[in-house]
Amino acid sequence: MINSVPTVIELEGLSVRFGKQEVLKDLNIKLSGRIIGLLGPNGAGKSTLIQTLLGFCPVSKGTAKVLDYDIRRDISRIRGLVGYMPENDAFIADMTAVSFVRMMAELSGLPPESALERAHEVLFYVGLGEARYRKLGTYSLGMKQMVKLAQAIVHGPRLLIMDEPTNGLDPIARQRMIRLIRDIRDSGHMHLLLSSHLLRDVEDTCEEVLILKNGRIVHLANLEEERKANLRFVDIETTVEECGLTAALTELGCECVNVRPGRLKIILPESFELREIFRIAARLDLPLRRMNYRRNSLEDIFIKAMGT
Repeated sequence: MINSVPTVIELEGLSVRFGKQEVLKDLNIKLSGRIIGLLGPNGAGKSTLIQTLLGFCPVSKGTAKVLDYDIRRDISRIRGLVGYMPENDAFIADMTAVSFVRMMAELSGLPPESALERAHEVLFYVGLGEARYRKLGTYSLGMKQMVKLAQAIVHGPRLLIMDEPTNGLDPIARQRMIRLIRDIRDSGHMHLLLSSHLLRDVEDTCEEVLILKNGRIVHLANLEEERKANLRFVDIETTVEECGLTAALTELGCECVNVRPGRLKIILPESFELREIFRIAARLDLPLRRMNYRRNSLEDIFIKAMGT
């Protein structure tokens, strides 16, 4: 188990340039969560950051540390401690799944016998035990995603980096992948960095969320703290002007904004019960056309960080 809270990733003035274009711009941050979400619109620099942490992109300025090892000096040590599940497929179609995962285990440093044993174990773990002798070229998209996960964890890394792990999956396969991610997270054997454009995947699994925009860090959210402090919202539409609803709710501690005649946005205090809205509406003889209730979400955090 992970007993302390080590720094998983530390960026120190990290900048990466491709020709004249600066893709990552002076990134400074320390990340230590069990599972860290990496968010941002297309072109924000998410994949470049991952490739840089793995030593595939040259650093133009600054540096980064992964598990306290510097990417400029210790990239071989880092690669031995990290498992990488890429977004794009990189299979040899005529290889069986067990042969492919065994090969990846040996490339990660395991001896041949241990590599084969571990290949069988992880393929059963991801649900491909019965199909492990089939050729990869015959696999469905969902099965290929599971093989990518298997090869990333076969050597028992301390950090697992996942780039769009649910990309293209149907709802059932997506739920299976999310369950595996949570299981790996809760086992405590490794940290995870999860890059995704699907906010729901990140919200369902992550503790910390790093948001990039145009190669810069625009927000770091601790989702546990956000969930504890999050707000409850109600959006109400009426058939007539609200005639006293705002005043009555304000007296009960709500914050109200009249968006337009007949539409009201309300921030509820934590102890407020929704039935009070119906009681007040009934007392005022005010018909409610629509009422939408929700809590503050990662989508709200993301949109705010994007400046939209």
